[in-house]
This record gives sequence, structure tokens and C-alpha cells, in this order.
Amino acid sequence: MIRWRRGEVLQVLPSWPGVRVCAVSVPVRGNGAEETATCTALAYTDLVGAPEVGDLVLLNTGALDLGLGTGGYALVVAVPDRLPDDREGPGHLVKARYTPLQATVLGADEQGSPHHEALRAAEGIDGMPVVVADLHSALPAVLAGVRVERPGTRVVNVMLDGGALPAAFSRIVGALREDGLLSGCVTTGQAFGGDLEAVTVHSGLLAARHVLDAEVAVVCQGPGNLGTGTPWGFSGVSCGEAVNAAAVLGGRPVASLRVSEADPRERHRGVSHHSLTAYGRVALAPADVVVPRLPGFFGERVRDQAWNLGERHTLVEVSVSGLEDEVRALPVKVSTMGRGLDEDRAAFLSAAAAGRHAATLIGG
Repeated sequence: MIRWRRGEVLQVLPSWPGVRVCAVSVPVRGNGAEETATCTALAYTDLVGAPEVGDLVLLNTGALDLGLGTGGYALVVAVPDRLPDDREGPGHLVKARYTPLQATVLGADEQGSPHHEALRAAEGIDGMPVVVADLHSALPAVLAGVRVERPGTRVVNVMLDGGALPAAFSRIVGALREDGLLSGCVTTGQAFGGDLEAVTVHSGLLAARHVLDAEVAVVCQGPGNLGTGTPWGFSGVSCGEAVNAAAVLGGRPVASLRVSEADPRERHRGVSHHSLTAYGRVALAPADVVVPRLPGFFGERVRDQAWNLGERHTLVEVSVSGLEDEVRALPVKVSTMGRGLDEDRAAFLSAAAAGRHAATLIGG
């Protein structure tokens, strides 16, 4: 289940807050010779400390050996000869529970939190628009859509635990915050490391609204996702559950369709089966399902595929005019499944259209 390696740090590579990336020398197994290879390893500094050149590190190389795209790093499990200091402080929420790297954090809603009373008294999210998206890569495009319609809107990301659990893995969250497009991040479930920690998506939405003063929330999993090519075996099922949570808290659920004109897998061409299942079968509460007004035959295909969702939800056609330029102006280069804006425009225009629509609902 875990592929363990010991290695030596050769070089510290360009990194980002909460993460240190290193080139690490590791022994090559199975050939009977004393050979080494160099791999790229990622350390979460809040968990294991900051490795330096010359440090011995203990690695988990499972994702690297599998050749995973988003998660294709060796992960530093420990720097055994230079352990970080113990961290003291409040908090009894345990995330990544009962794994060797479980982390204790302060939950926004727990008794020791300064926000406990506010969240205990909160009954809903005051009609706040909540954009729900399958992939983390949709987040910047959603924010671009909000900005083109209503600059200066306070938007908070509520991160689910279907992808990467540490929020620090997301380089785009940091870049979007620096640019002022994103006002904060709340990590929910087993995900951790956001500005605020929450137990569930429900308490995460309440924290976004009542602690971070969000005007719009964007709910999506962290970077990476899990899919098996079966109707129900994918992490994006949680999109339907997020729609239900937003509705029961008195929010305005806005469903962003996962759309692609370039994915080689037929089940993801046009409107992905992930969206059709999550919104068409899992979401029991009604949402505004945003159908981007894309041109030509492909646009017709997307509208036809989304049609049946109108039995349960309100289909809202939204113009994509001006959205491509706004996505290009983002402080991050957008990418989904290794494809950028020029390779898969529809994927990002669909997400941006959802953001545009959500911005029109503020205060409504």
C-alpha cells in the first residue's frame, strides 16, 4: 500500500507557502547494484518541517511510481534526524484521522474557537450564492466569472476532501488570494490547512459566511480527484451533496457543469457523466444549473445533454462573452487534466459562466 524509500536531499527547488519541494537521491531497488536515482519530493512544512540539503528523508513514493498527474511527487513522511518542534495551541479536531500523519487543528466550530458562539447561533447562510464545481481546476475560472460581473466580491473557497487533503498543495489558492480574487479558504471533512477548519461542508459554509464574510462561496474538492469509470465510483458525487447542504442552509446553489470539448474519454465529452449523476441523481434540492451559451454544434450538444437536469433544477443559459479574456487575465495559468485554455476552452468558460451567474444573485 505504501512504497517506502529513504533518500538524501540534494537540492531545494522552487516552492510555495506551506510546501517545500526538493530533489532527492534514492536507491534503485531490484537490480542488485548500488545505484541511485533522483526524484522530486514534496514536504508539507507544517507537518514534517522544512528539509534542507543533506538531510536524510523518509519518503512515500506510491503516487510517483504510479505516474499520477496531479499528485506525482514522492512525499516526505519525516526528516528523522531533524524533527520539528512540538506545536502547542488550542484545537482538538483531528484530520486525516488514524493515519500516521493525522493532524490536530482548531476547528472554527469547536468549543475552543473564538467563532464557536457565532457558529452555534447561525441558522443559515442568508441566501448566499454557492457555486458547486467538480474539479479544483474550475476554481480560478469561477472567480474570473464573478469578477467580470461584480468586481470586488468577497469569495471564499470551501474545500472538500475528495482530492488533496492539505490545502497547501493548491498553488492556485495562494496565487488567487494574493491577487485579491479569493478572500479565504475553509477546509472541511478530512481536508486541512485552510484559513479556517470545519467538520462538515455545512459548518464550512456557515464559517465562510459568518466568519469570513463571504458574499459567494465556491465549493470544490482540492487538487486531484478520483474516478473509476463507473457510474458511482468518483469523488465528484460530493457535488450533489454540496447542493443539498447549500439548500438546507438557505443558500442559492449554483451548479457548475463539468464540460469538455477535448477530453479523449467519451463519458466526459460535452457534459461529463460526473455532472449528470451528481446533479441529476444525488442532488435532491433544486439548484440553478448554469448552461454556458457556447457556439456551434458543440454548444448544442451541451444544451441537449443538460436538458434532463431541468426536471429537477432550473436551467440558466449564461453568455460566455468576455469570459475568455478574463480567464486569460488571471494570475494563474489555468489547467485541467493537463489541458490549458487553448486546448479546452469550454471547460473554463463553463466554470466562468457559473461564477458570472452567481454574482448576479448576490443580495437577491
